Amino acid sequence: MYFELRHLRTIRAIHDCGGLARAADMLNMTQSALSHQVKGLEEQAGVELFVRRSKPLKLSAAGQRMLRLADKVLPEVEALEDEFRALRAGKTGRLHITLECHACFDWLFPVLEKFRHAWPDVDVDIRAGLAFDAFPALDREEVDLVITSNPTDLPGVVFNPLFDYHPTLVASSANPLAGKAAISAEDLRDQMLITYPVSRDKLDVFTELLTPAKVEPRGHRQAELTAVILMLVGSNRGVSVLPDWVLRGVRDKPDYALRPLAGNPSKRLYAATRTEDATQPYMAHFLRLGRTEAVKLQRG
Repeated sequence: MYFELRHLRTIRAIHDCGGLARAADMLNMTQSALSHQVKGLEEQAGVELFVRRSKPLKLSAAGQRMLRLADKVLPEVEALEDEFRALRAGKTGRLHITLECHACFDWLFPVLEKFRHAWPDVDVDIRAGLAFDAFPALDREEVDLVITSNPTDLPGVVFNPLFDYHPTLVASSANPLAGKAAISAEDLRDQMLITYPVSRDKLDVFTELLTPAKVEPRGHRQAELTAVILMLVGSNRGVSVLPDWVLRGVRDKPDYALRPLAGNPSKRLYAATRTEDATQPYMAHFLRLGRTEAVKLQRG
């Protein structure tokens, strides 16, 4: 036996309306067309689905069984149709994020707090564990957006610019580097360098300063949290290079000295997305929020 969704809708409409005439109006079809559909359905089933001598028209035991099926299936189908309509309208979707920028949580959380109010039906998650496999994860559709400062030429991926920043050295005011106007690679040769626990090719201090000059610091220590890095620096246990906007909270504190790197290099942060997702309304709004929040952070 072959059922279509229209058969289930027909059974439910006739039961709700109590007759063919009103059910035909509800289904936007003629009464004769509806009668023909019911006759064909009963021929397929091999049983009568209605007690025709009753007024109003009632379902037989077999018809009641089919109605129970309709009550199970049709709400699921209608919910799926609503979801697809919302997806087409850009009202729902998924925004799973991973970050190659360890410092960016300070920027991301305020953005997501505003985003969730504007797009409550978008499923948002941070997949921090995929940071070391970010772009393959984007390709596998395990994440939908990668925060990175290292754009590469990848098919099917668009790098949406967010904001520019300057990698900046932060040291204790008691550190000799506090007396420097700008920091060169050689200045870090005898320093303990404190960084996030990520690979060197993701750290500005290496990509912009140390690696090109082939200079190694005296020591290299890692810390997960920005607050811990700043605590260690403030205690003169090492120096660090962080984005200028991350350092806004210690800019005016006497324990800290902030110095530009030689040449004052500028970097840009990007949100990498799959090309087909870049024009989604909720994605476009997230990018706008990201740029706006960055301006607030940089102004301090």
